[in-house]
Amino acid sequence: MIKNPFISVISQEEKEENKGSVEYQILSFTNKIRRLTSHLELHRKDFLSQRGLRKILGKRQRLLAYLSKKNRVRYKELISQLDIREPKTR
Repeated sequence: MIKNPFISVISQEEKEENKGSVEYQILSFTNKIRRLTSHLELHRKDFLSQRGLRKILGKRQRLLAYLSKKNRVRYKELISQLDIREPKTR
């Protein structure tokens, strides 16, 4: 079984099987981040949601760092596909 690096072309049945893959986790974190960001635009003083957003951002950043070390090509494709910025290096 060959994993397809493009998440958008994965069928619904394959999504159920690949929930543990790094790409799928980054995709789900990105969806959560976008949802929380739109929520925080309306509710600026929701500090618990801000904390949750920061935690999810950190998890996604760690997963992106892992993916960039393991497979740079899949990392670049995922970054461009999800339309997210490349994290700054320290």
